[in-house]
Amino acid sequence: MSIRRNHYLEQRGHRWYYVRRVPTQYRCIDTRRRVKVALLTDSLTIARERRDALMDADEHFWESSLAKHMGTTVEETPEMCRYRSARRRARAMGFEFKPMAKIAAFEPVETIVERVKALAKPDVTDREAEATLGTIEPPKDTVRDAFKLYCDKLSIGETSTKSPEQIVRWKATKARAVEHFIALCGNVTMDALTRDHGRQFYDWWGERLRPDNRECRTYRPNSANRELGNMRQLFREYWTYQGDEDRENPFRKLRFKDTPAEPTPPFPDDWVRSNVIQPNALEGINEEVQLIAYALIETGCRPSEIANLRPENICLDADVPHIRIRPTSKRELKSVSSRRDIPLIGVSLEAMKRAPNGFPRYRDRGNSLSAALLKSFHNRGLMPTDKHCIYSFRHAFESRMLEAGLDYGLRCTLMGHKNNRPQYGDGGSLAYRHAELSKIAHPVSRAFIESLPSLDR
Repeated sequence: MSIRRNHYLEQRGHRWYYVRRVPTQYRCIDTRRRVKVALLTDSLTIARERRDALMDADEHFWESSLAKHMGTTVEETPEMCRYRSARRRARAMGFEFKPMAKIAAFEPVETIVERVKALAKPDVTDREAEATLGTIEPPKDTVRDAFKLYCDKLSIGETSTKSPEQIVRWKATKARAVEHFIALCGNVTMDALTRDHGRQFYDWWGERLRPDNRECRTYRPNSANRELGNMRQLFREYWTYQGDEDRENPFRKLRFKDTPAEPTPPFPDDWVRSNVIQPNALEGINEEVQLIAYALIETGCRPSEIANLRPENICLDADVPHIRIRPTSKRELKSVSSRRDIPLIGVSLEAMKRAPNGFPRYRDRGNSLSAALLKSFHNRGLMPTDKHCIYSFRHAFESRMLEAGLDYGLRCTLMGHKNNRPQYGDGGSLAYRHAELSKIAHPVSRAFIESLPSLDR
């Protein structure tokens, strides 16, 4: 008798029990460590049927509960449930589930014979036979169905550390590629996707990138490559999940040559000093927006990094006042290198003194913050050219460090960039970083300091 066929079954006396451990990935939503249910039968055949039902119920409960815990949902068609059940039964019989055509085309004769012999036992059910021989057709999910499955279930590991806003933006980027593809090729089923569809999508993007196409001059190869990559990933993840990871990807190796983006210009030092760091330069706008803008100048942070600072990472009472850029369980950083400690100097120190608990209005509201900052700076004529943006503060911070002769490794550390040199030590003490940054600090007048708003906590 096959041990795998009796997976999760234990016999006590004459009675059968369904027994299994809760998988590690589901222990955050199921406090049990072990599931044990009496099957109330001494018949092995009945026990297997009841075990299958309990397995399906447990796995659906775990998957849907985890999805809800992550802020998503899981919905499966009856056809998909039947297909999942067949894959589990095939494993219980000791075989990997494969469609019959694949079994006939790729499995050795010896393995096919083993599958047939396994069905010769008198207590094998019709469902077990279907699963072992692969006679159940894979579900006919459309591209949009596959994308929903990807968002609800396949990407849980990728999105588990993202904040709600990060998930919305992540999903919008992926959805844009899917909807562009569907508008062009239709909502075809995943098993019907061919190289012709991939080529059609590639050619459509090629037309948009033509230099003589006046309607699409704003598009760049990077945009096309991102959408082709998202479709390539969707196809790969979907069919890997279905157990058909060797299926040829219709979007394989379809890529345009990247073109470098026009660099963002930094704010000139004299512009910042004569226009931005002036009393009441931002008077009349939201106080949090004002302080965030000034916090950017001497830290080189991304706006989202300042807006999402937690009180415990604003260290004003330390020997060297500083901020700590850290991920949280519900918000990830752009990269591993983004994790860093930045001394506070000059205008940024004065701004953070007035916001010791951070900026709750703009936590996880990056789009709102960007819109408020851009509107404020444009309305007050604080952009030197139409090519400047709020990120120009970050570029200016790096330029000032370079011109002041700060060490390359220190510049990488403070910017949150990956250092291509071998890494030794921790990038220098906070006192060292503070001393080096003090070389580039903008002068701040007493009148300006007194004009800064303070957040009432």
